[in-house]
Amino acid sequence: MEEGDVEMAAADGGSGVELDDMKKRLKDMEDEATALREMQSKVEQEMGAVQDPAAAAANQANREEVDSRSIFVGNVDYSCTPEEVQQHFQSCGTVNRVTIRTNKYGQPKGYAYVEFLEAEAVEQAILLNETELHGRQLKVSAKRTNVPGMKQFRPRRANPHTGYRSRTPYMPAPIFYSPYGYGKVPRFRMPMRYNPYFQASRF
Repeated sequence: MEEGDVEMAAADGGSGVELDDMKKRLKDMEDEATALREMQSKVEQEMGAVQDPAAAAANQANREEVDSRSIFVGNVDYSCTPEEVQQHFQSCGTVNRVTIRTNKYGQPKGYAYVEFLEAEAVEQAILLNETELHGRQLKVSAKRTNVPGMKQFRPRRANPHTGYRSRTPYMPAPIFYSPYGYGKVPRFRMPMRYNPYFQASRF
């Protein structure tokens, strides 16, 4: 009996440890599920904010207002810095921001955007069109506002290496059947002169 009681106690202790492990695993799973629910709700809130038409309209209006105070500067030298561009347009008004666009490798693309605090400074900055900076003539114009979902149509230019492909549908040429049969070409023979010896030789 005593040995049986010891064995039962050992068995009860083992089952208690397993039960604690199961409770711990269940609690970890519940914590992970709660974290996933929080992340999902956060993503849904962000998606709802993006798809909200009122927020999108407000964002578009804010972008248009900023673009009305900005200019596009083309033909910018690759070694030019934002500070130098700011000093070039400092006389037009208070420069709020200078953005020199770069590619994915960090190399300048050769154009920049200048944002002023006053909308009147844009007209003064356009007067600096074709002025030189680092030996290059700048191309200054008012910045255009890009409307989401609207893409400007640019006609294709002909490529001398691949040829020009038109957008018109392909129309095959009409099939022409030869009256002489497939693969046969009429033979045009020179008229033969009268030869009495040839005629005599036939008989």
